[in-house]
Amino acid sequence: MGRVEGKVAFVTGAARGQGRSHAVRLAEEGADIIAVDICHDIDSIGYPLARPEDLDETARLVEKTGHRIIAEQADVRDAARLREVVEQGVAEFGHLDVVVAQAGIAGMKGEPQWQAWSDVIDTNLIGVINTIQAALPHLNAGASIIATGSVAALMDISKTDVPGRDPGGVAYVVAKRGLAQYVHMLALHIAPKSIRANVIHPTNCNTPMLQSEPMYRSFRPDLENPTRADAEPVFSVQQAMPTPYVEAGDISDAVLFLASDESRFVTGTQLRIDAGGYLKWYEHHI
Repeated sequence: MGRVEGKVAFVTGAARGQGRSHAVRLAEEGADIIAVDICHDIDSIGYPLARPEDLDETARLVEKTGHRIIAEQADVRDAARLREVVEQGVAEFGHLDVVVAQAGIAGMKGEPQWQAWSDVIDTNLIGVINTIQAALPHLNAGASIIATGSVAALMDISKTDVPGRDPGGVAYVVAKRGLAQYVHMLALHIAPKSIRANVIHPTNCNTPMLQSEPMYRSFRPDLENPTRADAEPVFSVQQAMPTPYVEAGDISDAVLFLASDESRFVTGTQLRIDAGGYLKWYEHHI
């Protein structure tokens, strides 16, 4: 028996990166998957997003585990479309037990700057709210909601010279802080129904979002055209442990724990997977 045997999980941003990793990991442990991704670019975002063939590959990998998947193109900014996909999935699989609100974009160096701000807020904050609210009517006791925040939400960008202080980059921080507060309050009010909600805050994660030209420029503003080789040594500034980033699988392990009954009394948690980044910025407090 897998750790989430018989459960059904709704995963956004599932075509590649963390989202694909989460979908496949949950399927390996027994879950059927409802997967969505936008599968086209957003004009203000300076790196390519997933493509339909990426979502097809996620579907192939899930099916390889022996479990079922519904994979649909959907933009998390479109609440009606999300409701449609969730209802399709519940009709097919019979229930919904896990929500993984993973879809997100990085707006660093995005142009026009204020369109990048809007697109990041609409995707990373409103998109998470849309995802969760599409799922809530279908969740019962024992269900688990997991949202992807970011260790960036914990950084004081007003006092620290940190990467990504342009509007698109600041919007990323604002959105991740907002979703953390939203999930905190949601967890309080769904706890009497024995439904849980938690946030995972990754540090730099080795995905196409991090390995992109706008991110390289954010970490190496001193260079006109920085490469991955230029940026990777600077990635380590985010962490206390000697690593430039964590891997998507490191986050998937936490998703699996929070999706499983092993965490049946864990709710309202802001779980940092940050290689000690938080330790560099804050004194100890409970």
